[in-house]
Parts: sequence; structure tokens; C-alpha cells
Amino acid sequence: MSWHVSDEDLRAYARGELAAPLLWSADTHLTSCARCRAALAEVGDPAVLDAGWERLDAELDAPRTGLLERLLVRIGVAGHTARLLAATPVLRRSWLGAVVAVLLLSVGAAHVVRGGEFPTLFLALAPLLPLAGVALSYGPALDPTYEMAVVAPMHGFRLLMIRTVAVLGVALGLNGLATLALPAYGLRALAWLLPALALTATGLALTPRLGPVLAPSLVGGAWVGLLLTADAVRTGADVPLAPFTPAGQGVAALVAALAAGLLFLLRDRFDLFQGRAV
Repeated sequence: MSWHVSDEDLRAYARGELAAPLLWSADTHLTSCARCRAALAEVGDPAVLDAGWERLDAELDAPRTGLLERLLVRIGVAGHTARLLAATPVLRRSWLGAVVAVLLLSVGAAHVVRGGEFPTLFLALAPLLPLAGVALSYGPALDPTYEMAVVAPMHGFRLLMIRTVAVLGVALGLNGLATLALPAYGLRALAWLLPALALTATGLALTPRLGPVLAPSLVGGAWVGLLLTADAVRTGADVPLAPFTPAGQGVAALVAALAAGLLFLLRDRFDLFQGRAV
């Protein structure tokens, strides 16, 4: 090989000061010339080289951020909080796909079965989705990132609320979009909202005592039992179930408020709950 990088250019290359197009030529030449690589090692600063390797190792070892995490950081969410939110199991495509499928089926049933005044199947299923989502987003038995959450520098109750708000935002948003697909029912199609908040708040309030699996399971079972009882006692197929009447909506709002108050009173118990395997 008749051409080699000059000593002056090698020193500039080592300092990071060599400009294009000489930089491109030097890069290409150094990959195939052992003599110039040896000369570069002699003129380079070992401290600078070590620092460069450390930066490279740190970059390679750094966890790769996903689209959701980058968006959260861009809008001002702290990095560790964005990582915990992005790792929430129910924000993954498999869960979101399942929720969308359930909503599509229930909305489709509401359009096909036009015998009653209310889309009963949709109103019955919609409140269960936020409850299930919150249950799957917290606790050692269900959350694959639970160990990371335990060592996160934040109060257990704050972590729960962060993930709950994220899950509720997604679940209620999808439910809201599904509601728009039922324009013929007007505001009656929103009768799922207060029951959804009541079920979710009650499930969270019972979690420190019963755990993240049993508490939402009992609450969901109680909701199904209530609907079956209401269906058994109603006087006609065109009569809405009791939970979706004005009185039932008032009861749901009261339950949601009481459960939220109880949840606030029990907030310190989530630190104890967070440290044990349930």
C-alpha cells in the first residue's frame, strides 16, 4: 500500500478534529492498514481512548427505549416514571387487541339485537375492562416487571396511581370510542362510565386486604351477580337493568366516591403490600 495517513492527520483524528473528506479517507484506510492503526495507537491519548470505550460500553448496555417511553419523556414525564409506565403489561398490544376485540363484539351485538332500548351486553362488559386492566398492571403475581417496580424510588401508592391513571386513560378512551359507534342510544350508551369507576375504585380499595387477584375477581363477580339479579327482577325486555337507571347511576357514583375515600385512607398499606409476594 503506497499511501498512508500522515502523522499530523493521525493526531487530528485521535483528537476528533479531523474534518471531512480527510476523515472519511482515514476511516476507510485504518480498517485495512495495520501500520497506520499502530501509529494511531502511539499518538492517541490513552485517557481519551479509555473514556471513549466507557461511553461505548454505556451506550451498548443502556436499555433501548420504545416509542411509548420516548413519547412520555418528550412530554415531560420523568425517565424512571416513563419506564414504569411503558412496562405496564396492559399497555401492550396483546391486551389492547383483546380489549378492542371485546368492544367490537359487544358493539356489534348492540347493532344486531335491536329488541331492547339499551345495549345491555356493551354496558355490562365495558365496566369490567378497566377493572381487569388495573388488576393486571400491579402485583407480583401478574406483573412481570414487579421486581423493578419494587425498587423504584417512589411510594407504593404513587406507583399504583400512576399505572391506574394510565390504564384508565387507555381503557376509558377505548370504551369512549366504542360508545361513539352507538349513536342511536345517545347518552344512554354512557351508562357504563360510573359503574366502571365504582368497580375499579372498589377493587383497588380491597387490594391491600385481599391481594391484586382476589380483590378484582370478587368485585367483578359481584358485578356479574348484580346484573343477573337485576335481569331476573326486571319487568320487561325493554326495561333497562337497574344499574343503568338514574337511581343505579347514583348508587354507582356513591360507591365510587366511598371507595376512593377508603383507598386514600389505606394508601400507606400499599408499601407493606408492595414488599410481600401475593
